[in-house]
Amino acid sequence: MDEKILIVDDALFMRVNLKRILTEAGYKNLLEAENGEVACRLYETEKPDLVLMDISMPVMDGIAALKNIRKQDNTAVVVMCSAVGQEAMIMESVENGAMEFIVKPFKGEQIVSAVKNCLENSRG
Repeated sequence: MDEKILIVDDALFMRVNLKRILTEAGYKNLLEAENGEVACRLYETEKPDLVLMDISMPVMDGIAALKNIRKQDNTAVVVMCSAVGQEAMIMESVENGAMEFIVKPFKGEQIVSAVKNCLENSRG
């Protein structure tokens, strides 16, 4: 599969884990960012098909990055992925355009299913 996916998480082990899950599912075109600021710059230059984004990160958190990315491109496909399972964070993510919210810890199948569904839905 040649969809371009941007993985955004400040924890290297989480980026490695997500990259492994997606690679095993057949996704090959994977980008990484360690915070929201880097994610926004990469989104602008690389135009990924989907962003898989953590919420709690230094420099710029995932909600601020989500808002910035959706401002750049109101059709951006963003899946939020965070240990913060609070209702307010989920609501704020959805209100700002996130297509899905996955709570850590997660199973690999949850990630693959969310990515696949969101990519299919974004195509119409």
